[in-house]
Amino acid sequence: HRLLLENAEQLVLVCGRREPYLQRDGAASLDVLRAASLVVGLDGCIKAVGQADVIRNQFSEATFERIIDCSGKCVLPGLVDAHTHPVWAGDRVHEFAMKLAGASYMEIHQAGGGIHFTVEHTQKATEDELFTSFQHRLERMLRAGSTLVECKSGYGLNFETELKMLRVIERAKRSVDIGISSTYCGAHAVPKGKTATEATDDIINNHLPKLKELKLSGEIRVNNIDVFCEKGVFDLESTRRILQAGKNIGLQINFHGDELHPMKSAELGAELGARAISHLEEVTDEGIVAMARAKCAAVLLPTTAYMLRLKQPQARKMLEEGVIVALGSDFNPNAYCFSMPMVMHLACVNMKMSMNEALAAATINAAYALGKSDTHGSLEVGKQGDLLIINSSRWEHLIYQFGGHETLINYVIVKGKVVYENERCETMSNY
Repeated sequence: HRLLLENAEQLVLVCGRREPYLQRDGAASLDVLRAASLVVGLDGCIKAVGQADVIRNQFSEATFERIIDCSGKCVLPGLVDAHTHPVWAGDRVHEFAMKLAGASYMEIHQAGGGIHFTVEHTQKATEDELFTSFQHRLERMLRAGSTLVECKSGYGLNFETELKMLRVIERAKRSVDIGISSTYCGAHAVPKGKTATEATDDIINNHLPKLKELKLSGEIRVNNIDVFCEKGVFDLESTRRILQAGKNIGLQINFHGDELHPMKSAELGAELGARAISHLEEVTDEGIVAMARAKCAAVLLPTTAYMLRLKQPQARKMLEEGVIVALGSDFNPNAYCFSMPMVMHLACVNMKMSMNEALAAATINAAYALGKSDTHGSLEVGKQGDLLIINSSRWEHLIYQFGGHETLINYVIVKGKVVYENERCETMSNY
């Protein structure tokens, strides 16, 4: 066997009964075992989870590549970040001052800043430059506990640059420890010199057929399709056409909706069978009900509402209506945050989620939003052995300590292999 984690103070399964997601009631009964152990096999999958003494007897004859004593520590599933934009050149640190002085997102966008500024720099960057910075960002996400991350293109807008971004993501899928779900987001903004309708036609007639060919030849395997459905960007009809065309070539629908204006994106997503919709700060009550019915996940992004001083997404209302609520960092030049523990903290404080709900949203539900909850997001036999060990006797420290993950996360493990070991934890006593 590859790995034995012994005698954890708390082992947080998240869900122990093969649920594909947890809703509000489910999250109240997050499964936590005490004095428990876990075994990962050579295939990278979890072979056993249970009481330490039972596992000790069961595996008394077995050999392990590595044994970690987790006494006084907690074991949790690896975190899943359901929404990021991590491939780009051209940070927007200069715009942060403008925002603080009161400029709105759309004002900066219309003045040639925002997405357009990053697009210009990303178009000029080489594939190797983009890959190097992307690799560093993934490394920082991994150290903050993320073991599966959704990664979007979308700072190319022309096909050549979108393809360059998707190639960079594909290269990382093959060479980096972290799990990646890739998203084609060519409809992230309307390119300069085009109308939204022209951009929509270009995506449907040129981008998507080429992506389909690349998928068939195995060169690039994109998982999801995304559109920024927003007033002044892509309207509801353009969004519908692009998403449907993406679905027709086998991509999961996972898009930006109802962020700055109520657009009826949630209703559209439910109707098209979307797997997930992100943002939803301005979602209507009808949209919430439609998403609950369609089992369409809401990917909430507390960093965005915080940085742009927007209205917070209505997490409580969604949870009460039975929507599957997931979380993402929305890492991008406008919301520079790598840390899902900080995202969970913000979700609890600003969106009034409970810690159990936030953990479920950053594990099993985020995996569901990416169509991966059968293999990721909880510690169950048969699932991939992606986990965290934290240097604390209560798992809640991961959320309670705001920005404290750097000395709290002791190990990050992917497929039973230790991919990050934090020496600082060994010198610090348990909190």
